Amino acid sequence: MKPQFNLAACLIVFLAGCSTPPAPAPGSDRDEHGCIASAGYSWCTGTNQCERPWELSQKNGLDKSREAFNEFCKNPSAKQ
Repeated sequence: MKPQFNLAACLIVFLAGCSTPPAPAPGSDRDEHGCIASAGYSWCTGTNQCERPWELSQKNGLDKSREAFNEFCKNPSAKQ
């Protein structure tokens, strides 16, 4: 017995795959300063660049908290 080609089933599967929007490209989540949040970067006003909070904490002997990062960077806490 030959398998039957079911055109309707193939069409449904094809159209279902086309209706899903593509995932954003890695690194495309830049904020207004150009910092890539998915890579762990946040804006630091004090250093005037994107920083990874845990790296900045280790380098400067800070507590590893968002509050310590914002205080060191002179960032408004509510913004981050």
